[in-house]
Amino acid sequence: MIVRGRPSGLRLFFIFRGSVLSQIWMVLTVNIILATVVTMTHGDLFSHKITLTAIPFTLIGLPLAIFLGFRNSAAYERYVEGRKLWGDIVLHSRNFARQCLTLIEHSEPLKPDAGLNDVRVRMIYRTIAFTHALRHLLRGTDTHAETKPLLTPDEWQQSSKAVNVPDHLMHQMGRDLRLCLDEKQLDGCLASNIDTTMSAITAAAAACERIKSTPIPFSYTLLLHRTAYLYCFLLPFGLVDTIGFMTPFVVGIVAYTFFGLDALGDEIEEPFGDLPNDLALDSICRGVEINLRDTLGEEHGLTPLQPKNYCLM
Repeated sequence: MIVRGRPSGLRLFFIFRGSVLSQIWMVLTVNIILATVVTMTHGDLFSHKITLTAIPFTLIGLPLAIFLGFRNSAAYERYVEGRKLWGDIVLHSRNFARQCLTLIEHSEPLKPDAGLNDVRVRMIYRTIAFTHALRHLLRGTDTHAETKPLLTPDEWQQSSKAVNVPDHLMHQMGRDLRLCLDEKQLDGCLASNIDTTMSAITAAAAACERIKSTPIPFSYTLLLHRTAYLYCFLLPFGLVDTIGFMTPFVVGIVAYTFFGLDALGDEIEEPFGDLPNDLALDSICRGVEINLRDTLGEEHGLTPLQPKNYCLM
């Protein structure tokens, strides 16, 4: 996620980090070169004059801009929903840690160096592992190395064989909750409250999986890709007889806008990736881990992640 203030003056035109220009510069360059060639030849192609007026581009340009706007709005809604869901996970994980420490009775008070044999510590550590595992699941990366210090050896071995590690960890959480009930460490009504919090975390994770597994329909995206490319590459032929040598400049501005909107929609459509404009899941998971370890009274030495080159992962 790009984290920086809005630049002012000429700096606005020379910022590359965080811009979609890094994704579209090749096709944009080809488009401008074509516009330059068309300008130099006055629209002649193999001694045949290609005559186009601005009317068809006016008729197509407005619907194309509207459709690109609708698609980007749909992609941004997915992005915002993803951030809200991770905000819910942060909230419910804090509530869960508080409930584990205050509602589960134990023969000894919690110590800062308490290990995983303490069910309260085990459940809170498993919550940290859950957030890391969910991040890796959504990004399609391996989670086992990062969750190993947070789980018991047996549980880590079992989770390494699971397809959906977050779901597996939540089932383990349910078993520990049942154990607390059996050992009279927890009243049934209070256990119901903890189970509600666990269900809320699971629901947020499932919603994230839904966003991940349900992209915007490909046929709709393909139609916009094709229309934008055809529009921008034919545009020089419609402008050269009207604006002459200014054709490459105008075509460059129009192409940058259309190609840029198209590329930006592709990027934020999948908000859980690791591209510069995707959600900063690494930072969110680090924040959850810091919060929960602080709740346990640990001296962990962890600090919030900071942006590197204005990019927060």
